Amino acid sequence: MTKNYIYIILLFLTFSLSASAQEGKNGNASKSQEPTIEGLSLYPNPNNTGKVYITSRLNLDKKVEVFDVLGKKVIDITLYTKELNISNLNPGVYIIKIKEGDSSATRKLIIN
Repeated sequence: MTKNYIYIILLFLTFSLSASAQEGKNGNASKSQEPTIEGLSLYPNPNNTGKVYITSRLNLDKKVEVFDVLGKKVIDITLYTKELNISNLNPGVYIIKIKEGDSSATRKLIIN
């Protein structure tokens, strides 16, 4: 009977150590991600005007990529101003990836 308790305790300790090791791995992965863009603003969203304005605290040049829901890149441009022309996009949901300096951010863009 005591052998069963010992095996149960060893099994419990093994799973506990395994879970804490996984948490440590996940914690390190989040530290290696790029920082987000401070003060990022994407407006108007949802959009029906054909133009989106992208601003941030630093207002540096931005590399902008827009993807449709299937993952196809439909826009790949570097913005030197805050205005992005989206008049050639069909109504739907898009993913917009913005990179400014060493920081990046991803947002959902809805076009009516």
